[in-house]
Amino acid sequence: MAENEIAYRVLIEGRVTGVGFRWAALDYAAALTGLRGYIRNASHSQVEAVIQGSAAQVGLMLDWLRHGPDFARVDQVRVNRQPVSDNLPAFTIRS
Repeated sequence: MAENEIAYRVLIEGRVTGVGFRWAALDYAAALTGLRGYIRNASHSQVEAVIQGSAAQVGLMLDWLRHGPDFARVDQVRVNRQPVSDNLPAFTIRS
């Protein structure tokens, strides 16, 4: 864990399953240096993400999650700060 990292749990609601949202998030996150965490389907209309890294990298990821890929429709995003973890891997998809 690097100094000055921040972490958030994000719940994204809308047409976010079955549209490649998780895979597009994984591709976007791969371009962000040092971003850690995961994304997973939470229900038929929700995706959950945990993101951790520098404020700049986390901010970019949060901005992306607010709209997602082209075929998605994001209706609501709930963002909750959480404690930074030493155990998060590089950003990945969880089932």
